[in-house]
Amino acid sequence: MPSAVPPAATYDAVCLGETMALLAPISGAPLVERPALAMEIGGAESNVACGLAQFGRRTAWLSRVGDDPFGRIICAVLADHGVDVGAVEIDPDRPTGLYLKDPAPGGTRVHYYRRGSAASAMGPELAASPLLRGARLVHLSGITPALSSGCAELVERLMGDRDAGPLVSFDVNHRPALWPSRETAASALLAPARAADVVFVGRDEAQRLWGTATDDDVRALLPEVPCLVVKDAEHGATCYVGDERTFVPALSVDVVEPVGAGDAFAAGFLHGLLGDLPVRDRLRLGHIAAAVTLRSVGDVVTFPSAEVRARMLAADDGEWPYLRMPVPLVSGVAGTDNE
Repeated sequence: MPSAVPPAATYDAVCLGETMALLAPISGAPLVERPALAMEIGGAESNVACGLAQFGRRTAWLSRVGDDPFGRIICAVLADHGVDVGAVEIDPDRPTGLYLKDPAPGGTRVHYYRRGSAASAMGPELAASPLLRGARLVHLSGITPALSSGCAELVERLMGDRDAGPLVSFDVNHRPALWPSRETAASALLAPARAADVVFVGRDEAQRLWGTATDDDVRALLPEVPCLVVKDAEHGATCYVGDERTFVPALSVDVVEPVGAGDAFAAGFLHGLLGDLPVRDRLRLGHIAAAVTLRSVGDVVTFPSAEVRARMLAADDGEWPYLRMPVPLVSGVAGTDNE
């Protein structure tokens, strides 16, 4: 398995997964009240692609969409964010996936209309795409194998024998609504997590899936992963590289909306990985990207400038947790593929 980022290629990163159209009430009223709806797009992997593109990385998104307005909107929005969508397959028969947010006093519910979607028809043959062979890194998530047997085979193929080629990054991204049971998800997501070069997983997510109570327990479950990142919400994140363990506390943030922060963290960390930065700085970049996203209602926001990021990375360990984030500017994608 590769232990370092491969040399220059056509793309720094290719992100593969489903992105859907999202309809959400403008007023925050429940759907039963028939409120006016706003249309956005949502997809965990495409959020990472947009974040990496904003950092200046050459990024592409690989997936399938329907030959319909939703598919065209998705491709146009991602292209506007600097993501190459030239290899996205257009399905003339299957629709683009759709989901709706349904606000309620007890929490927002999500209604999926993605069964039989164009993206769910992805299969193992997509692993032979020249786009993937021309990447330094391929980013996947645990959402994809939940979509169909063909998608699960695709992930298995991508995680197969990889003596050469791009690194593979895997965000566990457990979405309970997509799996028939926790036990099914736990088994299905453990195999790709053990096979990836870079793994992102929430501490609480790992506990829910695999019963691991601590960060070190997660490492014991995934001992061979070259780069494992365990995120612990507002507390911080721990990265394991070989026998080295690096913890960086999260920045203090007044949270506006948590959706999309995990994808932003992955984009920041992977940007640092692609730049061969020290592990501490990779984690800090992840926290910076996540913190500015937490302060916005959008999933993809304008990150601090390179100059501001450099100053933040240079802060000493005592100063770091008390740095304050600038107010973010939303840059157009609102919504993620969440529960």
